[in-house]
Amino acid sequence: MVLGKVKTLAVCFDYLNDNNVPVYSGGDSVSGRVIIEVAGEVRVKTLNITARGVAKVRWTESRNAGANTAYTQNYTEEVEYLNHSDTLIGEERDEDSPEEALTVLNTGLHEFAFSFLLPQMPLATSFEGKHGSVRYWVRAELYRPWLLPVRVKKEFTVFEHIDINTPLLLAPQAGTKDKTLCCWFCASGPISLSAKIERKGYTPGESLQIFAEVENCSSRVVVPKAALCQTQTYFAKGKARQLQQQVAALRGDTLSQGKSQSWDGKLLHIPPVSPSILDCPLIRVEYSLMVYVDIPGGLNLSLSLPLVIGTIPLHAFTSRTSSISSYCCTVSWPERPEAPPSYSDLAVTDEQRRGCLERCEGSEVNQEGQGTLQAYITEFRFQPPPLYSEVDPNPEPSCGGQETRPLTLSLRTTLTCSEQTGNYTYR
Repeated sequence: MVLGKVKTLAVCFDYLNDNNVPVYSGGDSVSGRVIIEVAGEVRVKTLNITARGVAKVRWTESRNAGANTAYTQNYTEEVEYLNHSDTLIGEERDEDSPEEALTVLNTGLHEFAFSFLLPQMPLATSFEGKHGSVRYWVRAELYRPWLLPVRVKKEFTVFEHIDINTPLLLAPQAGTKDKTLCCWFCASGPISLSAKIERKGYTPGESLQIFAEVENCSSRVVVPKAALCQTQTYFAKGKARQLQQQVAALRGDTLSQGKSQSWDGKLLHIPPVSPSILDCPLIRVEYSLMVYVDIPGGLNLSLSLPLVIGTIPLHAFTSRTSSISSYCCTVSWPERPEAPPSYSDLAVTDEQRRGCLERCEGSEVNQEGQGTLQAYITEFRFQPPPLYSEVDPNPEPSCGGQETRPLTLSLRTTLTCSEQTGNYTYR
């Protein structure tokens, strides 16, 4: 299209991230500029922008209506998530003036800012598939008198964030399967498969650690494999169309009869794929880890572990907590704690008491006539608790002749010791 004096019409976004990629989510403010470059004076009626977000699916199926008669059935549906319009140049027509108000753009570069809010609701993540898509865009339209309008369209990306730091997505996934190969009346031994992964949620760029055990008791040579699969499901007019594709894979070693193989954290890298789409009524994108045994000449023994590809990566603290929890689950704790010792087992016998007194009497005396510190400590260990009394032996004089109730507790510590038995008595 020949633009004439309009050399450039473009839409630029004010980016929110360091990668200069227009990525937003529900509730964010989308802002930017419409840039117009003109050579010479240009009269403009209006400059409009329209922001839209639409999820759309479409596919066809062939139908037979009888002998030698066939027709094509179309399945299409559409859901709108965003519809916003604004006028950047142009004024309302004055009733007293039959002519429309025009804006003149002089030679050079002109910028017009725009801004709008995304709806405060779960928005479907931007997606491009074989039978459908989820797209968000801003369209700018420049209208001039007696000329065709000039239009430009630019898309932006919306992510419905999925945080994998939730208990559901941090839970490990595991499964076990076995299979016996049969050929008429001859049956070979079974093939067993067990697999486990640390959690259900991952983000693009991470690596899956696969723990698996494969045992081949059959007479065939088999190969253990694993694949990351994406399943796209499209819905329209009560029908569903499903498409599955493999986005990453790895291969183990060949297993002959009677051999087994273990994967102790074999890594499978997750490429840059679209996050899971779980809330859109028309398009659903799901992931799974398929661990299987490739059996030549027979159906494969496969085990599927569901995955969720999120947008918010695993936090370091969550990773440490998950590791500690996994360790604690492997430690075998006693069912009941050991009971504390009985107080009767700790009671002091008469023989211990007599021996203590003999050591105290025979202990050395220092220059001030006092026993050693060890003797006092040992003697105090076997003393029974003192008795308490509410009568103050040294009462303070009352104020104003009034009697006062004692507020302190005193001890009666009159202690005598029998020389024959070595027992203590109180008075």
